[in-house]
Amino acid sequence: MSSYFARRIQVYSFRTFSSRNVPRVRRVLRISPGQRPTEATGEPKNPAPPGRTHQQVPVAYLLVPPGATAKTLATEFARYLGIPTTTRMTQAQITAAVCHTYTAVGVRLVLIDEIHRLNPRTTTGAEAADLLKDLTERIKATFVYTGIDVASTPLFAGVRGAQLAGRASLITCGPLPACHGQARPFTDLITDMETALDLNAHRPGTLPRHATYLHQRTAGRIGSLARLVRQAAITAICDGTERITKASLEAIQLDHLAEEHRHPRTRKPARTA
Repeated sequence: MSSYFARRIQVYSFRTFSSRNVPRVRRVLRISPGQRPTEATGEPKNPAPPGRTHQQVPVAYLLVPPGATAKTLATEFARYLGIPTTTRMTQAQITAAVCHTYTAVGVRLVLIDEIHRLNPRTTTGAEAADLLKDLTERIKATFVYTGIDVASTPLFAGVRGAQLAGRASLITCGPLPACHGQARPFTDLITDMETALDLNAHRPGTLPRHATYLHQRTAGRIGSLARLVRQAAITAICDGTERITKASLEAIQLDHLAEEHRHPRTRKPARTA
């Protein structure tokens, strides 16, 4: 392996765009295939407000593990804030520690991703759904569940699913639009991404000027846009140019869904005798 590609793999291993309120309201975001919800930025470093001794962490983000049980899901809640757990701890003990710590650090928004993995029609899925219901009652935070096409999954099926459906509002999220009234949310996102770049020769404003091209290239999908800019930045570091241009963006091959949108396949007419 050449030193160039070794360096590229090394740089790629670091995520350039890693990302990691108050009323008790639930939201379910239905994500289109290929679209990803905006990831929460890492653990917020907010100082403790006057009268409190704990550093505040207003946002928590976790994934529903495959085949989640109530205990594994409770462990995911604990893992986000570094709450120590052991295999001998019961689900009730982990849940109690989670509720106490989340309240102490002032969590006000809980974002639970991959909620479509939860199947309340199974025994373990029903127990996990009961855990979520319990946590929403004990933690004074807004719970947002995100998943892919959740309305067509078993998430809202059965007694537990009906309870979740009765407590949550369904919001369908598609690709980010180029324009929304007078606002340009896609351009604003590009500007934020460009601000996060640490390229010595990159000229600010370059990426926003190509907003139309980038929207067409990625179909407005945040995940595809992040990969495109990230790979272009890695290439700029490895080849020494330290800047992103439209030509360098054009040279990046994106995910299959984005490439299919850009170059849709056309069926050839069937041959006739």
